[in-house]
Amino acid sequence: MVDFTPVGPVAATEVPRYAGLGTFARLPQLGAVPDYDVAIVGIPFDGGSSFRPGARFGPSAVREASRLLRPGYHVELATTPVERLQFVDAGDIACTPYDNNKAVSQIQEQATNLVAKGKTVIAIGGDHTIALPMIRATSAVHGPVALLHFDAHLDTWDTYFGEEITHGTMFRRAFEEGLLIEDRSMHVGIRGPVYDTDDFLNDHEFGFQIIRCSDIDKIGPLGTIERIKERIGDLPVYLSIDIDVLDPAFAPGTGTPEMGGMYSREMLQILRGLKGLNIVGADVVEIAPAYDHADVTSLAAATIVFEMMALLTAE
Repeated sequence: MVDFTPVGPVAATEVPRYAGLGTFARLPQLGAVPDYDVAIVGIPFDGGSSFRPGARFGPSAVREASRLLRPGYHVELATTPVERLQFVDAGDIACTPYDNNKAVSQIQEQATNLVAKGKTVIAIGGDHTIALPMIRATSAVHGPVALLHFDAHLDTWDTYFGEEITHGTMFRRAFEEGLLIEDRSMHVGIRGPVYDTDDFLNDHEFGFQIIRCSDIDKIGPLGTIERIKERIGDLPVYLSIDIDVLDPAFAPGTGTPEMGGMYSREMLQILRGLKGLNIVGADVVEIAPAYDHADVTSLAAATIVFEMMALLTAE
């Protein structure tokens, strides 16, 4: 934790929220303060998308939507994130849009620079491919992690059109590379059809547990929270949230929407119930603003990032 009084966002009573520098929640930029605890970084890469592209524009859209946030006090978790830790906006990671393997290496290298001293990084995507280099960078500091993955899709395919690194294969790669703690990772919000039943068999072999949206219908958010905490315990956890875990009614601006998803209120309730988990890294991905309307998807993502900030400071 930094040894100075954290610098918070620009005061909305002095500069209107629609004005001023467009950092996330108008937090200070990296370099504007002596040190930081948590860096929020954009990763505008969507070269791994398999259907609708455009998540490369996600970080800027989420930042713009975050102007609406009031990040001073989180009521439900009773925490003042920006007073307890130094949060900064670390800008965007620069990577090539033409070569997935090279882009992943570039993302990993630059993310490693942010987490090298044990800092926590929250990434805003970008498509879900970015989770692989983020987990690599995080596990280099913390060792293997439990993965808590909110998504409509498993993302543990082997290849897609011969490509080994896409937004649907990265967690299989993470498993193969030994980045995940065995039998402690889980998917939440899975729904919809798959290409083959082998998708689920393979996923089980990789040590994942699944909570489908149809399971949430039965056990509710509280039962979902209980299962997550029982599975993960106090292990270091990487939290990865694909915005398409929400129903398209609440997140239309995404690349692979899937009907029958979570309500935004359900999502927030479950996230708040994760208080006490040892979160060592996180991402929110697949925001594609070209398919959005009224910034509803970008606002959902910005709010989720704020929930993450609160989780990192809640006692």
